Amino acid sequence: MKKIQIINGPNLNLLGRREPGVYGAAPFEGFLEDLRSAYGGRAQIDYFQSNIEGELIDKIHETGFGYDGIILNAGAYTHTSIALQDAIRAVPAPVVEVHISNVHAREAFRHVSMIAAACRGVVCGFGLDSYRLALEGLLKE
Repeated sequence: MKKIQIINGPNLNLLGRREPGVYGAAPFEGFLEDLRSAYGGRAQIDYFQSNIEGELIDKIHETGFGYDGIILNAGAYTHTSIALQDAIRAVPAPVVEVHISNVHAREAFRHVSMIAAACRGVVCGFGLDSYRLALEGLLKE
């Protein structure tokens, strides 16, 4: 069984309430339970969320040496954080960058990812299902 860490960044604790037209009306916790049920025989899925960049880095360091993969939605830090890119490069676990919305169909500043070059892949625009698609990719490794 593979160990997968999902890490959500700033403002993603408000999923289901924050801009439902962009991010959907479902809270992440319900989706996470469905994901765990569907993949329980194939993956141990752990979850962490923080609005603080340093805590995201600490979680990458903590899990990046012992887990089989990380699914990272860094939120707005995606577009600004060289520190997150460095953390991803520092660990052997493959990291998949995910976004709920299609960031390339939004504001121009969201078109640039500071972390994508360090990630195994990027999934965006499929709503919460972006996490499932990232998980499928990591399970095939």
